[in-house]
Formats: sequence, structure tokens, C-alpha cells
Amino acid sequence: MPRISLEEEQMLLGNPSGATAEVSNANNYLLSKPQYALSYSKSRGTPNWVSWHVSNDWLGSAPRQDNFRTDVTLPEGWYRVKSGSYTGSGFDRGHNVPSADRTKSVEDNAATFLMTNIIPQAPKNNQETWANLEDYTRDLVQAGQEVYVIMGSYGVGGTGSNGTAKKVDEGRVTVPSRIWKVLVVLPEGNNDLSRINTSTRVIAVNTPNTQSVRPDWSSYRTTVDAIEQATGYDLLSEVPEEIQEVLESRIDEVPAQ
Repeated sequence: MPRISLEEEQMLLGNPSGATAEVSNANNYLLSKPQYALSYSKSRGTPNWVSWHVSNDWLGSAPRQDNFRTDVTLPEGWYRVKSGSYTGSGFDRGHNVPSADRTKSVEDNAATFLMTNIIPQAPKNNQETWANLEDYTRDLVQAGQEVYVIMGSYGVGGTGSNGTAKKVDEGRVTVPSRIWKVLVVLPEGNNDLSRINTSTRVIAVNTPNTQSVRPDWSSYRTTVDAIEQATGYDLLSEVPEEIQEVLESRIDEVPAQ
């Protein structure tokens, strides 16, 4: 079987919101890159969701680039969030695809610093809860697994180090109230979609975007169904319906340590 394209790899589980690369679809605009795929909202100034694959193929020794920058691939005439857009806001420039998930090459790592991959994230949520879940994801990969991840945010208003805010960047970027993530965990292998079955491990997490969030991500486990209900998205849509039904209704109970 021929290897699928990198773009197809990043959205293997489906297109949760039916995003398209049409300028008229401004709040559900598909950006498909070799490193990840996302649905962008022009009115929010953030991604709705981002989808990517973590495996040993993506991990290497490229250093963190830290080159936060405007994504010039957004359509002409759209406001483009800048590297300094969150400065002084009390919110971190929170990655969806973490820098450390893309260390095979400098180019791959740099792609994670595009502002279309970033949300205003409460510092404790970003540096503790989310960092712990990101580390856990890569630990799974080091232990012989590969992980498909979809992450997103919704709602309006979070609490950062300067207190609660609904918008930053002079009102051009919306601060989400909730941040969620779904991970589908498989043993390393090929033909990944066909290997997902009713016993596949799926981790769904939904956290408040606040400073009072607990560092232990596993205390925020939920179902995929609950995230779908909150967002209106159809997650794991490429997985056969009867398998989806089982996986999406289950809360992961594997000890997180």
C-alpha cells in the first residue's frame, strides 16, 4: 500500500467540523500543512481544532525554534495574529501542536510556532496541566505506541495571571473558556485506521482555561461524546460507526502514572 501523504496523515481520523479551504468559510477555514491540519476561525483569531499524529517519525533532536510568527498562508485581507498579540494579556501563547511533538527537523518545529496553532491559554493550564498531558503522550510513543491527537477550544472567557478576560489583542482574539483534547492510542504499525477497534484506547480530556486548573490532567477525563455535544463536531468520523459508538461513550480509566 502506498504511504499516505503527510497532510492525509494529520487528518486520518476525519475533519471534525467539515472545514474547507474556501475564503467564504471564514470561521471554519481548513489549513492543511505537512505537520498538522486545523480549522481556523477568522472571527476568533484562533483555531477551532487542530489534528496531528505523534510517532517516532516525528521525534528527533531539532531544537525548539521559539519563532512565534504570523501565518502568511491565511487569505489576503484577513487580520493575521502576530507574535506579540498576547503580550501583557496574562495569557500564554498556548500551542495546540506542541513544539516537542515536532522535533524531527527545524522546519517541522518552526511550523508549531505559527500563530494559527496558538490560543490564549491560562499559564497554569499551559505550563502544568497541558504540559503534563503532552509529556504523557510522548511517553506513550517512547513506549512503542503512536497517537492521533485532536485538540480544540470553545466558549468565551478565561482567567489568566491578570484576571478574567474575553478577548486580547484589542478585541481581535477570543479567549476560550474550555480547552479539550482527544487521543487515539495504537501500537506502532501500519494501516492505522483499519487497526482501530472497540478495544482501542481513547483518552478524552476537557479542562477550564483558568489559573485554578489542577495539574493532574487525568482528573478532567470525559467522553468523546461529551466533547462532541459541547462543540457540535463529529470526532473520529473516519472510524466505522459501530466502533465509534463504543469508543466515544467510554471514559478512559487507565492509570495515568
